[in-house]
Amino acid sequence: MSESRKKLTFISRRAPYAEDYPRACLDMVMAAAVFEQDVSYVFLGDGVYQLLPEQQADAIRSKSLAAHLGALSLYGVEKLYADGPALAARELDPEGLAVPVEVLDQDALQELIADSDQVFVL
Repeated sequence: MSESRKKLTFISRRAPYAEDYPRACLDMVMAAAVFEQDVSYVFLGDGVYQLLPEQQADAIRSKSLAAHLGALSLYGVEKLYADGPALAARELDPEGLAVPVEVLDQDALQELIADSDQVFVL
């Protein structure tokens, strides 16, 4: 890895359409990936709702976040993670999400954050 390539972790922790933070986080992830940074994208707390496949965003005149998550691989973003305790608390099955994610427990999440050069929490 070149010295200019940074390990960036983006943590999205809000429900998909209540605020603009989830969209902003997704935009930041894509922008960082375009500049060939080492990007990790974590869905924490209510942010795991962004991973649901059957979003009806058009009902509120918005674009589906889940649909855009599928494009992340085109940007080279392969490190997608979900908060295991948050999925369990919301009774969400990791196999039924819009994109494949690695489920992290609190220890693994802390390790990911500690190993990052910079962390963005939205």
